[in-house]
Amino acid sequence: MSYEQNLMKMKSMLKKPETDISTQKESKKIVQASPPSYESQWLAEGLIKEINLYGTVYKKVVDYDESYTHGKYQLNELTATLQKWMSSGERHPLAPDPEKKLLFFDTETTGLKGTGTLIFLIGLIEQRENGFRLTQYVLPGPAHEAAFLYATGLWEKPVTLVMYNGKSFDMPQLDTRWTMNRNLLPPLPKHDQIDLLHGSRRIWKHEMDSFKLPAVEEEQLGFVREDDMPGHMAPIIYQDAVKNGRAEMLMKILQHNEHDILSLVTLYIRSTDLLLQEESAGTAISQTNIGKWYADLKSHSRAATVLEQVIEEYGTQHPTTHFHFGFLLKRNGKYRESLEAFGVCMTKSIGRERIIALEEMAKIYEHKNKDCTKALQLCGVAKGLLSRDGSLNSPFSVRMTKEFTKREMRLKRKLFPGQAQDSTK
Repeated sequence: MSYEQNLMKMKSMLKKPETDISTQKESKKIVQASPPSYESQWLAEGLIKEINLYGTVYKKVVDYDESYTHGKYQLNELTATLQKWMSSGERHPLAPDPEKKLLFFDTETTGLKGTGTLIFLIGLIEQRENGFRLTQYVLPGPAHEAAFLYATGLWEKPVTLVMYNGKSFDMPQLDTRWTMNRNLLPPLPKHDQIDLLHGSRRIWKHEMDSFKLPAVEEEQLGFVREDDMPGHMAPIIYQDAVKNGRAEMLMKILQHNEHDILSLVTLYIRSTDLLLQEESAGTAISQTNIGKWYADLKSHSRAATVLEQVIEEYGTQHPTTHFHFGFLLKRNGKYRESLEAFGVCMTKSIGRERIIALEEMAKIYEHKNKDCTKALQLCGVAKGLLSRDGSLNSPFSVRMTKEFTKREMRLKRKLFPGQAQDSTK
């Protein structure tokens, strides 16, 4: 027998017999866990039992009619909100995909991180023909986790999930739990994610001290929680409900989660109103933040429109608006107008903003206006401010002083060619 034939014979001996494969398939059969012993207590509090292929899950369903108000906003204003996004044509982090269902999504977990942390409550609100439906799924215990996750329907097709800090917390947790059950569950599709925490920070930066959801609710939505269960108590209450069957306090967690999700709907309405308004509806700070956000997204035309509205309404009272508008004007080749905008910052701004405005003015005078004398003068003004302004941090002051010194040297060589320059002056 040849060497090759011997190898083939050995290879055939390594093949698993058919009986092994069938045994392996048999071992992957789904075995449903038994319903928990405290089921009657949970049902008595109004939870609904649902059984699926993987086991048991409990849920609460609440329907809201079109006129339901949460804080200052009616839920049905969402219809106009979605229409605004569709009409705007904007590509924006808060813009939904009109081809995908929009779900407002929040979770409660037994901890903050780690593979041992369980999601025990998933809440979802969706808009329906005559209102909205909130469905909250409650995990009866670890043995039913696959049933709990499956019941949400998040495996069916890609949707758009609107969350608050969901990109950093809720979605990573959901991905982890789905991975832990990957041998049982259908794969989780890639959902679009709209994170209203990120949006709130962009819109109300320097205007709000806290971006915890209750603070945003009070200041922006006009909603104040009464007798709300603190979020940090949720894991303790859930563990007690699972261990002892007591569901009275568990329902408080569901109410807390319900408020969270209703606030997602109205915060999305409020944020869109500010982002897509035709007339200024926010403060000088929030509208300037929005203009800068559009500029960062390369939506320069809308950015200019928003910033011009602020300047028209507030004049030079808010120099930060002129600062960001100056960059837009410079980008569009409007150097004279850009100098005027940065000039407002030179006289009315403080700190880093004023120094950067002076640098931009020096650049325009040197490279566009060919006025090296004026550019040199501005470098001197900036270096004087850098040496006196105690509000500037040391690394920024050192770096900018070096930059202005280098610019001074170059300008002096242009103005006085052939003369040696002293870089210490």
